[in-house]
Amino acid sequence: MQIRVAEALNLQAIVVRPVVESEEANFKKLMQAHHYLGSLPKIGETIWYIATLQEEWIALLSFSSAALKCSVRDQWIGWSYRHQYDRLHLVTNNSRFLILPNWHHPNLASRILSLCQRRLAADWQQKFNHPLLLLETFVDPSRFSGTIYKASNWLFLGHSKGFQRTREHYRQHNQSPKMVFTYPLQRNAQALMSQPVLNKKYQYGRTRIMMKVEHMRALPDFFIAIPDPRREQGRRHSLPSVLAIAVAATLCGAGGYKDISTWANSLGQKALANFRCRREKGKRVVPSLSIIRNVLISVDPDHLEAALQRWSATYGKKDTSLAIDGKTMRGAIAEDGRQTHIMSAIGHNTQDCYAQKKLEPSR
Repeated sequence: MQIRVAEALNLQAIVVRPVVESEEANFKKLMQAHHYLGSLPKIGETIWYIATLQEEWIALLSFSSAALKCSVRDQWIGWSYRHQYDRLHLVTNNSRFLILPNWHHPNLASRILSLCQRRLAADWQQKFNHPLLLLETFVDPSRFSGTIYKASNWLFLGHSKGFQRTREHYRQHNQSPKMVFTYPLQRNAQALMSQPVLNKKYQYGRTRIMMKVEHMRALPDFFIAIPDPRREQGRRHSLPSVLAIAVAATLCGAGGYKDISTWANSLGQKALANFRCRREKGKRVVPSLSIIRNVLISVDPDHLEAALQRWSATYGKKDTSLAIDGKTMRGAIAEDGRQTHIMSAIGHNTQDCYAQKKLEPSR
């Protein structure tokens, strides 16, 4: 096949569509062979696209889950670190864009990107059942200048700090800051994502927040004075460590014993160290589901509530107002057969829970 740089391509005849399952192996093979970063596995919510001309593949694109943290992006959106974790599903990352060899042509890349942008929101809604508001990408300035994105009206926000997430769930400096570009799929995308209360149309799944490292490290200290209801024999995990994990998981959206255990098992070694989990053979060990459940059932609720109020008072100074939130506890039945209701006072800025009150079942 001859190089098509000088050929006049019919840009209007280009088609962009998602990759079907039978094409995935070829997609990965071509990406690995021709992209300088190689192939990329599917990261969270991911859609792969191909651009074709008369059924021949001419370009490959990948849109994956958004970066967990990016200071220039987060500052531009204007959301707090607590809000961003619950709203990252509204952002996707253009993690790969490859024009295949022999298909480099003026305006081709911007045409393909434009076609992809037009259909991406609808494809995302159909596949993942929630809206999409913002696109992001990271460009290595040592190799590229971001011309494609600039020509397609993407916003240049600045440079990343050069940190990279690793399998151990922390970030290490890789000495390679990237240019950060974003593209709002709606004009009011920035306002929607930064508002104090997210519109229900854009909410997805259970509400989740993030915790700062200082909060995780401090939690066990507030539970040290709570009497341990367990027998001394056979205690493998300290009470402050188990309670700290349970409280942190609940604040981050866990809704029951199984959810708490799943959240705990997703933590890396550094996070487990912050919760002061015990070591076995040089590694931090997570309390099991049965241990978490037994501790939460047997611990004195008054002592636990008092400790949580002290923790909230310490880290809730940024709240200027409180929101009152009521919930009916699924599966919690009172003696007369009615469901239990819980009323909570939540900090408007930090979303910390200051107090909870069990209400009498309605008659």
